[in-house]
Amino acid sequence: MAVNPELVGRTFPPTASYLVGREKVREFARAVFADDPQHFDPAAAQALGYADVVAPPTFAMVIQDLTLQQLLAEPDSGIELSRVLHGEQRFAYTRPIVAGDELTARLTVSAIRALGGNAMVTSDAVITDAAGDHVVTATSVLVVGGDA
Repeated sequence: MAVNPELVGRTFPPTASYLVGREKVREFARAVFADDPQHFDPAAAQALGYADVVAPPTFAMVIQDLTLQQLLAEPDSGIELSRVLHGEQRFAYTRPIVAGDELTARLTVSAIRALGGNAMVTSDAVITDAAGDHVVTATSVLVVGGDA
C-alpha cells in the first residue's frame, strides 16, 4: 500500500497535555549525554533565569512522539510501521522546555515526496504551553519503504 497523498495538509487533534517532570528531564539528559548542570540542578537553571531544570533540545521528541503515534494509527495513511525509518529531525524553538511546563502538540503533514520506491513524509508538530504560547516546532521526515 502506498502512502496516501491526501495526508498532505491534514492536521490532527491536539495531544493530551504532557506535564514535563524534573526527573524525566534528568533521565533524558543522562540518556543523551547532556551533562550541563542546567539539566539536573534547579539552582543552576535558576541562575540562568529559568524556573526549573531545562530539558535538552531533543526532549521535544518526547512530546512530538505523541503526534507521530496519531499519524501512524491513521487507518488510511498507507504507512506501515515496519517499513518506517526516521530520516530527519529539526527543531525551531521560541524558548526552552523547562520542568513544570504543561505542553500540547498538534501535528500537520506538510509534504510527501517520492524518492525511488520510497515516500518521504514530512510533518510539523507545533508544541505549545498551557497558555497556548509557542514553545517549539518539531519537524520530522519519515522514510516509508515501498512494497517489497
